[in-house]
Amino acid sequence: MNRPTSEGVEVVVTHLEMTERPTWPRPPVPPGPVSALVAADEPPAWYFLALHDAVGRDYGWTDRHAQPREELERYLADRAVTLYTFVRAGWPHGFFVLDGRAPGVVDLAYFGLVPEAIGRGLGRFLLGTAVHMAWDRPGCTRLTVDTNSLDHPRALPLYQKAGFVPVWRRTERRMLPQGCGDVTV
Repeated sequence: MNRPTSEGVEVVVTHLEMTERPTWPRPPVPPGPVSALVAADEPPAWYFLALHDAVGRDYGWTDRHAQPREELERYLADRAVTLYTFVRAGWPHGFFVLDGRAPGVVDLAYFGLVPEAIGRGLGRFLLGTAVHMAWDRPGCTRLTVDTNSLDHPRALPLYQKAGFVPVWRRTERRMLPQGCGDVTV
């Protein structure tokens, strides 16, 4: 356990890439309640932050809270950035953001499930769908994603099973929000 201190906690960030479209088919929607994947058209900052917090509060996701609101709103309004919400049984189970602002590159900027949806096999479906949707974007030659040692322990293996390959790692210090508790690094 790496206990948070007033100096922060040491975090290992892993950058992964995929340089070829996957050969595996699009995953089917898991059986169960009615499900939909909804793309948001210029979502308001509060909507993004609600999903960001619901998914990332236990993993130290604080990046967008430190950002000026106007900057976040510009990011969300950019036509190359798309937020997708996975709704199942009438409520958001997770979301992802595809960021295609860099030429030829689509970044899976955010990805995750709310705590109540973890362990139901929905992560593989959502990630597989995100990967295919990223490669469907015109001009995509590389798909990237970052994860870190604060994320869910199954995040890195899930990305690798989907075909992402670690390209580099770095260690950094981060301040954790109250309530994050102990983290394994």
